Amino acid sequence: MSANIRPSGVFDTSYAQEMRINRTRFDQVLSAGFLGVILALPLLARTGPFGIDIVQPGFLGTVERIAIFMIAVQGLNLLVGYTGQITLGQAAFMAVGAYSTAILLRGGVPFVLAPPIAALFSGFVGLIFGLPSLRVKGFYLAMATLAAQFIIPWLLRNPLAPWTNGANPLPVPRADLLGLEISGLTLYYFLIIMCLLAMLAARNIIRTRTGRAFVSIRDNDVAAELLGINVFAYKLRAFFICAVYAGLAGGLLAIEARSISPDRFDLRNSIELLAMLIVGGAGFSQAPIFGVSLLALLRETLIPSLTPSLQEWLPRLLPFIDAVNINAAIAPIIFGVLMIAFLIIEPRGLAYRWEIFKISWKIRPFSY
Repeated sequence: MSANIRPSGVFDTSYAQEMRINRTRFDQVLSAGFLGVILALPLLARTGPFGIDIVQPGFLGTVERIAIFMIAVQGLNLLVGYTGQITLGQAAFMAVGAYSTAILLRGGVPFVLAPPIAALFSGFVGLIFGLPSLRVKGFYLAMATLAAQFIIPWLLRNPLAPWTNGANPLPVPRADLLGLEISGLTLYYFLIIMCLLAMLAARNIIRTRTGRAFVSIRDNDVAAELLGINVFAYKLRAFFICAVYAGLAGGLLAIEARSISPDRFDLRNSIELLAMLIVGGAGFSQAPIFGVSLLALLRETLIPSLTPSLQEWLPRLLPFIDAVNINAAIAPIIFGVLMIAFLIIEPRGLAYRWEIFKISWKIRPFSY
């Protein structure tokens, strides 16, 4: 949207300028500045090389998890936001990638090969559960993909228990690259680089023939088929790419957490990933950045800060409910209320509002 709005008389003079992702100087400076701040955060922590106690080490862990979930939500954005296909099994595909990565590392597969192999395997699993998209869509497709969220964890807990350790946590070996252990500062930069590469790949997929076919299917699949687009093949391709992104995110989460269990990839996590996409703005490339960052900060900073005061106030307001049940429900209630309020105030997501803001800035003083 905003990238196509420039001052009068400013045109592209080369093919490279036309194909550039950040086409305006404002977008280039903003992207470089944002990336520079993210890369500089570990240098401002007490555990960094300079010993500066500005950024808490716990916040660096939050940024690492944001980078991982941004990859998963970007894959979901390609399927839901650009292709118009719904899925409720993204967390299950993350589980496939996480356990595949852990098993490969435990089997002695090199670190550089384990996450890509696991991501591709997750993609093929996603193809299987994407087959119903030939006949059903909308609510019925959501119910079909919900099967993955129940089948895959059951397989991990029962038939595959000798490899996955069943319902118990599965330790993940320490990863190393060329003799250098991937942990601490190295792990932080590795996750940021992987997230950046995944985001750039998604931006380029959107601009290819495949991405344009995704958008045409989302807007009107009947018209897309009349134009010669193989709708079923592109739907399967979208499911494959979505599952590959989920598998990569799951593998990185296994490496970051050093231990995984099926409970980390339940239906609630799939719904949270979908909520992150809706909050960020489905169909916008910046949606994972806004959605994942906002919900992660809410879950890890705002909700914990509000919980103590609510634990004192709510039992007095609701004396007929057991205080133990109230305390257990505080975090989900706050999360749900904030989501409802957000969807009422900004239903199209933060990325849409960000695009409107940039357009208003570029056409000032005529921003009305």
